[in-house]
Amino acid sequence: MKTVQFLFDFGSPNAYLSHKVIPSIEQRNGVRFDYVPVLLGGVFKMTGNQSPMTAFAGIKNKLEYEGLETRRFIAQHGLNGFRQNPHFPVNTLQIMRGAVAAQVAGVFEPYVNEVFEDMWARQQKMDDPEVLRARLDAAGLPTEELIRLSQTDEVKQTLLRNTEAAVARGAFGSPTFFVGDEIFFGKDRLRDVEAEIVKAAS
Repeated sequence: MKTVQFLFDFGSPNAYLSHKVIPSIEQRNGVRFDYVPVLLGGVFKMTGNQSPMTAFAGIKNKLEYEGLETRRFIAQHGLNGFRQNPHFPVNTLQIMRGAVAAQVAGVFEPYVNEVFEDMWARQQKMDDPEVLRARLDAAGLPTEELIRLSQTDEVKQTLLRNTEAAVARGAFGSPTFFVGDEIFFGKDRLRDVEAEIVKAAS
């Protein structure tokens, strides 16, 4: 079976919505998605891309339609816990370094689950260092170790390499998926991701 990768940044609500749907795809197909932390701000800078809020701001009806599609996706998958973060956009540098630190510390999965929920269900201001500490403590994660590791050159360079490698492979935003070498962008492409998984397995 080909490798299935999910390139994510906590700052993307569509990455969160994808994260919530991925387990059902894994269960149906007997696969595991490899979560790859990238820095969305770095991806945007390297590709000249912008967030939808900025890119579509001057286009009549575009943002309204994007909102409609999001509501449809939420209803389709029963993701009623989703809440827009009132602090958006949030600077995700610290929490994305934290994701890499969590890989080193062996607590990646619970860290990802908790931070995604803090961003898009609990509506926390996760670029506030005190809020971050409080949320890590509340989750029972090794707060001080994660903060220490996130400040090391090893973790910083890993996040940078992940981001550069993502762009080199064709990524321009988050969520991005790779099934082998096939690239897919956006939560609405998860059906195509699953179809490619089935195809690769047959």
